[in-house]
Amino acid sequence: MSSKPDIGFCGLGAMGFGMATHLVKSGHSVTGFDVWAPTLEKFKAAGGIPSSSLSESAKNKDWYIVMVATAQQAQSALFEAEDGGIVKALPKGATLLLCSTVPSSYAQSVEKELKEKGRDDIFFIDSPVSGGTFRAADGTLSIMAGGPEAALEKGKWLLDELSAPTKLFIVEGGIGAGSNMKMVHQVLAAIQILAVSEAFGFAARLGLNGKDVREKVLSSEAWSWMFENRSVRTLEEDYFPGASAVGIIMKDTGIITSIARLVNFPASLCTIAEQVYFAAADRGWTPNDDSGIVRLWTPDPVSNVQSTSSDEDKKAKLKLVIGLLTGIHLVSAAESITFAKHVGLPLEQLYTLAVDAAGGSTMFKTYGEKIIPVLEGTGDGDERLESHLKNLKEAVDEAQRIKCPVYLGGGALTLLLASGENTRLVGLLKMYSVK
Repeated sequence: MSSKPDIGFCGLGAMGFGMATHLVKSGHSVTGFDVWAPTLEKFKAAGGIPSSSLSESAKNKDWYIVMVATAQQAQSALFEAEDGGIVKALPKGATLLLCSTVPSSYAQSVEKELKEKGRDDIFFIDSPVSGGTFRAADGTLSIMAGGPEAALEKGKWLLDELSAPTKLFIVEGGIGAGSNMKMVHQVLAAIQILAVSEAFGFAARLGLNGKDVREKVLSSEAWSWMFENRSVRTLEEDYFPGASAVGIIMKDTGIITSIARLVNFPASLCTIAEQVYFAAADRGWTPNDDSGIVRLWTPDPVSNVQSTSSDEDKKAKLKLVIGLLTGIHLVSAAESITFAKHVGLPLEQLYTLAVDAAGGSTMFKTYGEKIIPVLEGTGDGDERLESHLKNLKEAVDEAQRIKCPVYLGGGALTLLLASGENTRLVGLLKMYSVK
């Protein structure tokens, strides 16, 4: 029998299943709850203990993890289930990790409700995760954790168990701080997920084969973690159900835009992305993989496009795709970091987190280091962006000529054009500097 603590787990979806089975492989006895019976069978086959009752999954568990899709699901599981829910069943002094991506206000409401129900003995940690299904399964996630010092100290071993050695970020500010950090990271994710489909769609309209596009992007400054990850599924048309549903990123984008409106922050590209996600949802694609949004541009596989261009023409067209992506990624870096500044998050911590996480890109790595000093008053932001403006403008001009929608590209270009005659970095940042 293992000497490692028993753990309860709610939410065995794409990410949760990987996290829970990683804990099983690490030697823990894990009792997992999910509403989908086939998932429970799969979990049992992986060595877990399946449970169809939330209260039973929490009974006698000093450690419990919630990894459901939405705040509404978390609320139901924690407090409102017919069998009493998780909180009622947890033993005194249990540690509870909320790893779902939820609004910071919801995480704070959980803390408040625990006190109101006389369960402030529970050590509660607001700890959303990032990194995708593979990193969930091998215990190398990035985790953004906020909470009382005592809870963080008590739960650190479990957070360490789920995260890569340098990817556990303790965010100052108590409950809600972790969720806010995840939110500004998801600014990058929400924009860059759509950018993958926009780039492949534009490339297909240009007559470029998707495999050639992927090869070129991965070796250029247009690289992003999302492009490298999602492009595999785009080329294979692995959309049903795929690994990351449109509904998930649409939910995350909704958190971003709702909070942005609440605090009067112009989340320009995220707002555009949300509208396109709505268009995908209108087509019934909510449960499909988000890499399948490329179907808004072309119904045919992008890997089947037969290029008839000369080598020189193909090179010029690939340059347009690179220009589109680098322009989008540049502006997404500005949008994410200025939003973090707006809600009072530590910018260096965001940079360290995002640069090697799912929101990472070459442009974020390059320009993030230049953006932060400007926002903190130690840099002048005199970096010229003319080459990126020129390349993005050429891409948008060509997209207009061939009647191809480039939603993010057009939005990014508008912001760069509005940033001033000399197109300096400080001018772009001023587009987001709202008191």
